[in-house]
Amino acid sequence: MILMEIVGVRIELPTNQPIVLLREKDGERILPIWIGVSEAIAIALHLQQVETARPMTHDLLKNMLDELKVTPEKVVIDDLVDGTFYATITLNDKKAHQISSRPSDAIALAVRCDTPVYTEEKILDEASIVLETIEEEVDRFRDFLEEINPEDFEA
Repeated sequence: MILMEIVGVRIELPTNQPIVLLREKDGERILPIWIGVSEAIAIALHLQQVETARPMTHDLLKNMLDELKVTPEKVVIDDLVDGTFYATITLNDKKAHQISSRPSDAIALAVRCDTPVYTEEKILDEASIVLETIEEEVDRFRDFLEEINPEDFEA
C-alpha cells in the first residue's frame, strides 16, 4: 500500500465534473478520482476549514464514531473495476472492522478524522498520472524561446 496525500478537489473542464486529487506521499504520481458534487463540497469545505451551521453527513459520522470511541484507522483505495474506484475504511474498537465505501465518502471521513489514506500499487499503476513540476515546464519554455526566431512567425 502507498500512503497518499489529499491535494484537493478540482473541477474537470469541460464536463464540470468534480475530482479529488491524491498524490503519493513519497513520489510523483497523482490519482484523480471523479466524485459527486456533494462529496466534493464535503471534502473541500473541510480542507478549507469552513465551519457549517449544522453538521454535514460526514461530520455526523465522525461525531458518532467519536461518541462510540471507534477510531478510523485507515482508508484504502483498493480496487478499480470498469472505471469505478472502491475503498475500504478500517475501523478499530479493540477489533478491526473493514467497511466497504465509495472513495469519496471514505476521503470525506478521513479528512475529518486525520485518518491516513492509502492506495494499492496496482491502482496507481493503472490510473495515476505524473504531473510535471512548474520548474520543468519553465525550463521547456526557456528552451523553446532559445530555439525560436522572429522568422518563424512570418506568414
